[in-house]
Amino acid sequence: MELQPSLEGSFTKLLPLESSDFESLYQAASDPLIWEQHPQKLRYQKEIFQSFFQGAIDSKGALKVIDKATGEVIGSSRFYGYDSPQNTVIIGYSFLQRQFWGGKFNSEMKHLMLSHAFQTVDRVLFEVGSNNIRSQTAIGRIGASLLEHRVLDGVDHHIYKIDRKDWLKSF
Repeated sequence: MELQPSLEGSFTKLLPLESSDFESLYQAASDPLIWEQHPQKLRYQKEIFQSFFQGAIDSKGALKVIDKATGEVIGSSRFYGYDSPQNTVIIGYSFLQRQFWGGKFNSEMKHLMLSHAFQTVDRVLFEVGSNNIRSQTAIGRIGASLLEHRVLDGVDHHIYKIDRKDWLKSF
């Protein structure tokens, strides 16, 4: 599975994240309210964000999200945990600037990523912190269902799934 595709919708472009994107992505991520329900509440701080950004680059699955109307970087997401024998991949580490919450941007970003993933895998997973109600609600809106609870890096998470067969029925 190609983990860093270039994807384009009506409102957004998702392009491979590059080292030169640090400043523009940090600008998008520097609002503390983006992270208030997230397990890493201090990610808006530059030195903490630097670690997140380096992990994104090292993952070789990170995508920057661009608002097509302005050309500005408004967030990121990534594919990771690709498991060929299990025919699964995880979508996560997603965030958008607050002005893009709850509407067409997040839906389109996830739709583009799911459509790409389902060309290869049968199941997409999402790992969401148990206190991140906003992300849980957003994942539910795109058709994900709760699969299990799991502790990841010492933090309780909800694991959601969308299966290809269910995704295809929704269109």
